[in-house]
Amino acid sequence: MGALQLMLPLLVLLAAAAGARPSEVAVGALFTFDSTIGRAARLAIELAVDDVNADRTVLAGTQLKVITQDTNCSGFLGTIEALQLMENNVVAVIGPQSSGIGHVISHVVNELHVPLLSFAATDPTLSASEYPYFIRTTISDYFQMNAAASIVEHYQWKEVTAIFVDDDYGRGGVSALGDALAEKRARISYKAAIPPNSNTDMINDVLFRANMMESRVMVVHVNPDTGMRIFSIANKLQMLASGYVWIVTDWLAAVLDSSASRDLKYMSHIQGLIVLRQHIPESAAKNKFISKWNNVARNRSITSGLNSYGFYAYDSVWAVARGIDQFLNSGQQINFSTDPRLHDSNGSNLQLSTLKIFDGGEQMLQQLLLTNFTGLTGPVQFNSDRDLVRPAYDILNIGGSGSQLIGYWSNYSGLSVTAPEILYQKPPNTSSIVQQLHNVVWPGDSTTTPKGWVFPNNGQPLRVGVPIKASFKELVAGGRGPNNVTGYCIDIFNAAINLLPYPVPCQFVTIGDGTKNPNYDDIINMVAANSLDAAVGDFAIVRNRTKIAEFTQPYIESGLVIVAPVKQATSSAWAFLKPFTLEMWCVTGALFLFVGIVVWILEHRTNEEFRGSPRRQVITIFWFSFSTMFFAHRQNTVSALGRFVLIIWLFVVLIINSSYTASLTSILTVQQLGTGITGIDDLISSALPIGYQAGKFTRNYLIEELNIPESRLVPLNTIQEYADALKRGPKDGGVAAIVDEMPYVDIFLSYHCNFRVVGQEFTKEGWGFAFQRDSPLAADLSTAILQLSETGQLQRIHDEWLTRSSCSSDDSEVGATRLGLRSFWGLFLVCALICLLALLVFFIRVCWQYSKYSNSEAAGEPSAADADAAAAAADAAERQRRPSRLGSFKELIQFVDKKEEEVRRTMKRRSSEKDNQTAGSSDVQSVISA
Repeated sequence: MGALQLMLPLLVLLAAAAGARPSEVAVGALFTFDSTIGRAARLAIELAVDDVNADRTVLAGTQLKVITQDTNCSGFLGTIEALQLMENNVVAVIGPQSSGIGHVISHVVNELHVPLLSFAATDPTLSASEYPYFIRTTISDYFQMNAAASIVEHYQWKEVTAIFVDDDYGRGGVSALGDALAEKRARISYKAAIPPNSNTDMINDVLFRANMMESRVMVVHVNPDTGMRIFSIANKLQMLASGYVWIVTDWLAAVLDSSASRDLKYMSHIQGLIVLRQHIPESAAKNKFISKWNNVARNRSITSGLNSYGFYAYDSVWAVARGIDQFLNSGQQINFSTDPRLHDSNGSNLQLSTLKIFDGGEQMLQQLLLTNFTGLTGPVQFNSDRDLVRPAYDILNIGGSGSQLIGYWSNYSGLSVTAPEILYQKPPNTSSIVQQLHNVVWPGDSTTTPKGWVFPNNGQPLRVGVPIKASFKELVAGGRGPNNVTGYCIDIFNAAINLLPYPVPCQFVTIGDGTKNPNYDDIINMVAANSLDAAVGDFAIVRNRTKIAEFTQPYIESGLVIVAPVKQATSSAWAFLKPFTLEMWCVTGALFLFVGIVVWILEHRTNEEFRGSPRRQVITIFWFSFSTMFFAHRQNTVSALGRFVLIIWLFVVLIINSSYTASLTSILTVQQLGTGITGIDDLISSALPIGYQAGKFTRNYLIEELNIPESRLVPLNTIQEYADALKRGPKDGGVAAIVDEMPYVDIFLSYHCNFRVVGQEFTKEGWGFAFQRDSPLAADLSTAILQLSETGQLQRIHDEWLTRSSCSSDDSEVGATRLGLRSFWGLFLVCALICLLALLVFFIRVCWQYSKYSNSEAAGEPSAADADAAAAAADAAERQRRPSRLGSFKELIQFVDKKEEEVRRTMKRRSSEKDNQTAGSSDVQSVISA
């Protein structure tokens, strides 16, 4: 009984809640009835309402009622219709289809707390942060423009022309396109804005100006009901011929899908176009709906066909129905209250007081944002930005009387030829290798991918800046008129321009008066600032310039080198002593004597040629030592140690002879540096003034990269200034050396032979032609320069201008230096150590022989065992005195002086005598015993 009392209040509440569920819920729908999108959406919404009301699992016991209002493609009328719709106390609004109307109505629904679900307003600026009650149930143009940018990147185009309707929808889409292209290192080069409701003349004027630009990639983003006129006019302007690219957003796909019969006349105007269309995955529900839609349309004599926006309108109704169902199931009530801020002024007939706030609007909004079901368009679910979670597009190629699917784009994996729903089952892969599309037939029935640009047809030639300098006329020289420039760089440029598959009229703009070099960085800045279209001349491709301009492939190498003055060395009677320093001569002579003494010691005991009187042996040591210098020694070495030392010494002598010969030749024949600078390190460490070519990047490089004080740098303009500054030298107001690029140095040395390049090239640059950033001409000219190189024409132009009799600039002929002990101390040390090692082995061996010799001499003295005891004692005393005498240093020296063969015979004889003596003593003892 107690339990029943407890349950009774709960049952009452449930009954009350059940009773409070309304029998009907009103939902509004705003769109233009008589439009490409509206005709498909109107029937789709009706069919969706029927399906919702027939489904017992959704809104059970409650009927969904949709109140539709026609916005007539007008922002003003759309606002009025929206206000009238709100008088009916709707809990949500489906639509509008126009982004412009969506901006206006979003303010209304924000105030009245009514969620707005648009199936066709694709403007990315309709954001949740500004319009919290706006929910987009179709794909935002943010993703569509990323798809267009991916196509541009796929075909390696860098610039596009955006043709768009000048309203919220068009401007928002083009803004998103610009951002997407920037991420792909491309850009919108020209924006062709078409005012809304433009007539034919206005559209013709906009397209004509767009056709004057260099880009041939057109991205068209306009309204479907007026967009077809663009292609009719473009066809008359011959903008649908070969070489053009047209990428059209999804409005054209909606037009084509809605056309029951394809008009061959307007189809001929859109051949070769690439068209985007929202991707609707294949499913049984989709096919069933298409069949049902076609049957109803046929029964009602509706001639317009179904497009992708009809699918999104259908799913929008189901999203609203499921949201309302969840709202009611959570126990919420549908109530409206008066907004005290809305009241009619005296005499006003607007009846603003009839507009009421939906009290459960916030809860309804949250239920809609939690929507998660599979509709006709695929998963209907929103991310944190309130966008559908799986945006994807079909990519179509118009041809014949229809279109062909050439690929897909999805935010998950980019371009592909595989349907996105299959790729979602795999790990994401957006690398350039897997970005694929099928073959495209382009406008003009061409299968060759257009390059995407031509030289602008605006009557203006290419403004080419050319530096006119005071010297080095072989490279660039100015004539009497701006177009009469000549030189190596100009010929390279003209030859490359002639290889382009399209004409490029050029107007050379000379910069500089010919008396002073212009600043090359300033010329590059003029290109970046659009004061010039290009810069042609001896422009080095360096880091800071590539940040603001686009350079072609280098057409010549141009590393920095050092030029210094040289002088002819004067010969003298003692020139043969100059190859070696005094220290080197002394050490070399000492080593000759040392090796001679070592070999004499090693050979003296075994080799007759190293024996004799003291005088003869001293002569032998000197003769042998210095005759090895010419490999003319006549004494033969017989000991192993002597031969080993001699082999090492002869190798050392070979090195010394070769070095002496090379150094002497260099001293007698080559020129010597006048300043002592042999390379970039010497130049940096010195405090001497340095010359550089005025206007070039060399100055900045020396200051910023090598940290050379600016006070040491001297600007020079002409070849004669180069020569004068080097001749005067640092003491007379000149320079110690000049740092410049190799081509200039080659030209300079062809006029002045008393200067030389010292050291090695310490930078690696090249010369190229500069263009504005992302200019397609840079890439095409790079290809032309490579073609010139492959055909040999680049070298022929070089030989024509820059090959003339010149002085040799080989570094090996400059600055011959004397050889010191530093260059050979390692070799000498090894030789000396080997000699000492051989002596050590020799003396160990001698000491061992001496020990054996001493013992054999003591044992070999005659014994008198059979004599009297006194004689024996005397003999023993004599033996004790002899080892002491033999152990003296004098006797050791005498032992060493003996021939080794004689020592061996003596030791052998003494050993034999000892054996005989032992045998005789044994016989005597036997007789005595007997």
